[in-house]
Amino acid sequence: MRGLSRLRRLSLRQLCVLALAWITVARVRVALWRQQADAVRTGIALLDAAQPAPLGDLREVVWSVRAAARLMPGATCLTQALSGQYLLARRGYVSTVRLSLPRAERSKLKPHAWLMAGETIALGGSSATYAAHRPFLDYLPGDRRSGLIHRAPEVLQ
Repeated sequence: MRGLSRLRRLSLRQLCVLALAWITVARVRVALWRQQADAVRTGIALLDAAQPAPLGDLREVVWSVRAAARLMPGATCLTQALSGQYLLARRGYVSTVRLSLPRAERSKLKPHAWLMAGETIALGGSSATYAAHRPFLDYLPGDRRSGLIHRAPEVLQ
């Protein structure tokens, strides 16, 4: 009941944004479950994303993906990051999905996904958590020349 009352307080625009995010999170979740991450990344690359996202649009996409992910069982950090990247790219905004591993030597090999808008962490956690990870791979939208995958900057040094 509490969730329903929250939905009633949303504007029509917010409901539409949330519905699109939920559909996107569901589609990405199914694609990852079917081991079709390359198809998701290729779909994102076909969108013409070239501009940095204005803060208002970035916040709206982040809010909608987080809210949709709460309603979707198994919506992992990668599901959320790819969904956010897709929704930003649909609006023409560039972002990066960055994969990382914990820096601690004794930690389990547990990769984590972040959605980066420039140097801003949009999805994935706090800056403190990010600092405890070592990036190893970036997925950039719209870059069809090199297979959409780049080594993260820190790895190149």
